[in-house]
Amino acid sequence: MYHDQITSGSLTFREPFLLGAATAAYQIEGAAHEGGRGASIWDTFSHTPGKTADGATGDVAADHYHHLEADLDLIASLNLDAYRFSISWPRVMPLGDGDINQEGLDFYSRLVDGLLARGVEPVVTLNHWDLPQSLEDRHGGWRGRQTSYAFERYAEVMGAALGDRVAIWATHNEPWNNSYSGYGSGAFAPGVRSHEAALRAVHHLNLAHGLGVAALRRTITRPDARVSVVLNIFRIEAEPGHEEAARRVDAIANRAFTGPMLRGAYPAELFDYTRHVTDWSFVQPGDLETCHQPLDLLGVNYYEVMHVRGAADLDPENLSLGGTDFPSSEYVETVQPESLERTGMGWGIEPQGLTNLLLALTEEYPELPIMVMENGAAFHDQVTQIDGRPAVLDHHRTSYLIGHATATHRAIEQGANVQGYFVWSLLDNFEWALGYGPRFGVVRVDYETQERLPKLSAHWLAELCATRTIPHLREHP
Repeated sequence: MYHDQITSGSLTFREPFLLGAATAAYQIEGAAHEGGRGASIWDTFSHTPGKTADGATGDVAADHYHHLEADLDLIASLNLDAYRFSISWPRVMPLGDGDINQEGLDFYSRLVDGLLARGVEPVVTLNHWDLPQSLEDRHGGWRGRQTSYAFERYAEVMGAALGDRVAIWATHNEPWNNSYSGYGSGAFAPGVRSHEAALRAVHHLNLAHGLGVAALRRTITRPDARVSVVLNIFRIEAEPGHEEAARRVDAIANRAFTGPMLRGAYPAELFDYTRHVTDWSFVQPGDLETCHQPLDLLGVNYYEVMHVRGAADLDPENLSLGGTDFPSSEYVETVQPESLERTGMGWGIEPQGLTNLLLALTEEYPELPIMVMENGAAFHDQVTQIDGRPAVLDHHRTSYLIGHATATHRAIEQGANVQGYFVWSLLDNFEWALGYGPRFGVVRVDYETQERLPKLSAHWLAELCATRTIPHLREHP
């Protein structure tokens, strides 16, 4: 197994490096119709027949809303430095840009206060995909420019409510999925299938990011608070002779976001690759200056390397990656090296890819600190018994985390400016269109009883956070 190929037990993360775990509101909260919460696009999408595996919804999920205090104690028991969670936009502003729901704000205030009381730093993401359905209905969601301004108002509300206590803010989580999966392939909410709509969403997410950063700067008061965005920047590897395919994917999947946010401009080749889809007339004067706001750090999510090659003999109007369509003038396909071990999702396991990504990002943005905001794996978990007690001995997941924590440490040793590592996910949860099949959590959730059971990987994480040294793989807790 891949854990045999790494060194652990002697690698230490020095403070103030943050170690933590992450979740997202729609995936764990439940209480979809309680506490004044409005509908989100994921409520609508998941209740549409055929859109999610087995018709699963986030109506209950891990019922975190009703298990808040117990989950806070669970977080504390894992010795986490920080806990990353997202705000449900429709829980605090049911229509997205109208009245504020104080009951929703109070829930997140209790969450933040509960974390701080237990010595855990709150890390908040404003947009983890659960857009208020009202904005989709009235403005076309992220296709519409007005949604960007609604996000600005939402950021102001949250900054004013929690800005005295939250350590790190992120505007978006993986806007790539919001745009290309939500409005391009239709695999995610709201289920729109249009290359042009996807690119409109890309731009309006970039615009919302800039407006949101500025709104947070106006309202947060904690003096050491930091503002960020979390991107799933792909580490792309091309087969020999297929470097152009990698450049196309990089422009459309990565630099469509890093360009405006971190450089203040879209890459010129992006317009060339997409000119058959749109003329980009939705980009207005001054937009790119708004998108390009100073950040305190860059959040990065990493799961696998994207291996690509060109296939010009196939449909010239699409670029398909893992079931998600990108507009391009050349078809590019992903390949799966046979030599790789894979997760339960079929994703290739390459810790070295994380090291390479972090080093490349530091080289490109040397002044911008990086945090790994998500890293984890779904595997088939089995509940067993140890000394008469239930246990989940998830050796594969634990081994995966050892490999990637080590890869992060190696990147730091080689000069990468990395300041944190967060495991995805704290809890088993609603895995979007895949429903409740894949389990990413280091803590098992019994969806019938809502009982929590820390897995072997949770015990490993607790030891990592307590000692700051990467533990060896153990057979059982």
